Amino acid sequence: MEPSQVAIIGSGLIGRSWAMVFAAGGFKVKLYDIAQQQLTSALENIRKQMKDMEKSGVLKGALSADQQLALISVCTDLKAAVEGATFIQECTPENLELKKKIFGQLDLIVGDNVILSSSTSCILPSKLFTGLKHVKQCIVSHPVNPPYFVPLVEIVPHPETDPSTTERTYALMKKIGQSPVRLNREIEGFVLNRLQYAVISEAWRLVGEGVMSPTDLDLVMSDGLGMRYAFIGPLETMHLNAEGVSNYCERYAEGMRLVLNTFGPVPEFSGEAVQKVNQERPNEERIFIKKRKFLVIQKRRLNGQPMIYAHGDQ
Repeated sequence: MEPSQVAIIGSGLIGRSWAMVFAAGGFKVKLYDIAQQQLTSALENIRKQMKDMEKSGVLKGALSADQQLALISVCTDLKAAVEGATFIQECTPENLELKKKIFGQLDLIVGDNVILSSSTSCILPSKLFTGLKHVKQCIVSHPVNPPYFVPLVEIVPHPETDPSTTERTYALMKKIGQSPVRLNREIEGFVLNRLQYAVISEAWRLVGEGVMSPTDLDLVMSDGLGMRYAFIGPLETMHLNAEGVSNYCERYAEGMRLVLNTFGPVPEFSGEAVQKVNQERPNEERIFIKKRKFLVIQKRRLNGQPMIYAHGDQ
């Protein structure tokens, strides 16, 4: 059964963004939080964002901003918020006990056809859902912040999650315009954060050891690797930078191992390195320019215009 109504638990940054994504897909959304003032503020924030994006031509979906806003309602009563919903997306702060409390409450009031999904970025499903009566209906749908602009969603099942829950969640994410990926099993950090932390770790070491300034290090990513990885992944890069992956490994495996063996231990992310990185924070003008570039790229993507990728060195 395809849901026509969803419930979002938590009206913070991620909750608001999920509400906008679902409304853009034509779904009725009930946004829940414990305080009416928080919900009032969230609705005003959503309204402003939608109106600004409509004016800039980057509003998602076939509906106008007003039509999408009409699909979003708010509620401070949990039972009333989830009534009629067949998909519930939890977006509370990244605190295990708080999330377990929420899912414990939901477990008592939902039916057998409701998918219980969490936005957690790092809590394993086995820690979050074990012991729930509806554990087969539980899954992690980890978005990338902000999910309205970055479509990837990591779908991570509990060991007892029913395969149909995974498939229904995957299909729903596709329907609302996201780019879901399935993890076959849970793993610390899921996949996105494992890749992200690997990059951050080496970046931190390079700055800490005085190899490069923080500003130039960020340019290596934003004006180098990031431009490539925005369009093709690392394994695709291997394939395209040689005559297939096998040929790439034949050519570059020895060099890659040589470099990788020089990587240091996991950084502590403390001390002088923190001060060194903090001293070179990007200024407001640079942040504004980056945001404008991002919006231009997003507008092209929404309009189905081709992205230009310049193939470079390996």
